[in-house]
Amino acid sequence: MEEKLMIYLEIHQLTKQRLRVSQIAKRLKISRTTVYKYLEMTFEEAVNEFDIGERKKILDPYRDWIVNWLKEYPSLSGAQIFDWLQERFPNIKVGESTVRRYVNEVRELYQIEKKEESREYESVDELPPGKQLQVDWGQAVQKDIYGKEIRLYFIAFVLAHSRNKYMWWLNRPFTTEDTMRCHELAFQYYGGVPEEVVYDQDNLIAVSENAGDLILTKGFQKYIQQRKFRVYLCRKADPESKGKVENVVKYIKNNFAKNRVYSTLEDWNNRSLKWLERTGNFKVHNTTKKRPCEVFLLEKQHLRKISNPLSYESNYTEIITRNVRKDNTVHFKSNRYSVPVGTYTRQAIVHLHIADYVLKICDPSTGEIIAEHSISQDKGRLVKNRNHSRERSKSLDLLRQELIALLAHDNATNYIDKVSKDYGRYRRDQFTLIKKVAQENKEWVHLALEKCINEGLYSANSFRDVVGFLKQTSLDQQHRIIEESDKIPVDIDVQTRGMDQYLQLMGGKYGE
Repeated sequence: MEEKLMIYLEIHQLTKQRLRVSQIAKRLKISRTTVYKYLEMTFEEAVNEFDIGERKKILDPYRDWIVNWLKEYPSLSGAQIFDWLQERFPNIKVGESTVRRYVNEVRELYQIEKKEESREYESVDELPPGKQLQVDWGQAVQKDIYGKEIRLYFIAFVLAHSRNKYMWWLNRPFTTEDTMRCHELAFQYYGGVPEEVVYDQDNLIAVSENAGDLILTKGFQKYIQQRKFRVYLCRKADPESKGKVENVVKYIKNNFAKNRVYSTLEDWNNRSLKWLERTGNFKVHNTTKKRPCEVFLLEKQHLRKISNPLSYESNYTEIITRNVRKDNTVHFKSNRYSVPVGTYTRQAIVHLHIADYVLKICDPSTGEIIAEHSISQDKGRLVKNRNHSRERSKSLDLLRQELIALLAHDNATNYIDKVSKDYGRYRRDQFTLIKKVAQENKEWVHLALEKCINEGLYSANSFRDVVGFLKQTSLDQQHRIIEESDKIPVDIDVQTRGMDQYLQLMGGKYGE
């Protein structure tokens, strides 16, 4: 091509000016590999190489589309362009490798540089069919049809064996109720329920309110009891536990969502499902070397069937979002409503639910109610709950010293410091619970602390459980002793005395 020949001539001209290869590549916005390639070619070889005459390529009719896409979104990959071509031209007959080569030629011809973005893949043990489903959340910033940026949120599912994927999008942060509804959609999509589901421990289905130990939210606990699947909570960014779904989240963001224009939520979800059918579950997986949709046909037979889909349609009602102000209040219809002190630092955004003249202020991630007020009909009022005032308690250091003195053990300081280190942001909760248990069970404190230290149990809940175990064990032993004593036959040797001895004791004589 004439443009490539011009680049060839310019490279040789810059070389004569004693520019280094890296400098030439940077100036011409081409790769150093291309510079080396052109430097090794003679002029005659270059003419033969670039003079392709009138030979047409199968993708030439789509060149304008590809060029415009690359100019607008320089980071587009060949795989994305292949998917976009299939989406816009369903009848196109071309292979992905052909599209990639053509895109590279277009980039070089029009000097459209691509910023390479690394993607990491983790190798983990393969699981049997129907065993595990991995779940994670993500978000993406898209431009709408008016050029305005909008943030979208999605939940991603992937079956660990077949790598079959599913996703659902919202234009607001997910709540626990949204999560349960999307689980139902996923189970309907898959046609069944796996044995276990893997999640992040710091997301929507778990809370850390039990003095720092993880527990499931009430709503989600009830849901898994209905659906009867096992829950596995893993640490954040733990590839050994949920690397598959982390890669799926990246795949959705980089292949489906990136540079795609948003119009409506319904259209976006429809397009995402078509993408799954066309690309996400159809393309050969990089690790398994199989198509997820084909492997899924086998895995589907191992999923537990469900006949009664649960309904969560009411969760799609409009939710009012508000910022929490520095004085721990929320504005609603010209009034201020209080939330517990500390909410501003923990949760800057809340959701408002209105029903029967009652305002419920909820955590947007879990759906838990933070505060509840009767809606005032006045203007400019501060509606405050007395329980939301600052707790004027003793300092944490003083509480620590009191606890060490209460435990009265040589290793009490080390034990408390270890608990404090493991539960940094929940130290006060941990100390308070240990103190309460110790005060109510003083006779068991020393033995319980010994057992906790010997077995490496450094948490308030473990301390409480050990105390309970010791008490119950002692009570059982007492019952056992009583029961065994009832079964032992009584064999007592009774000593007999003569009559004169009894009379002597009574002050009389025998025969008088």
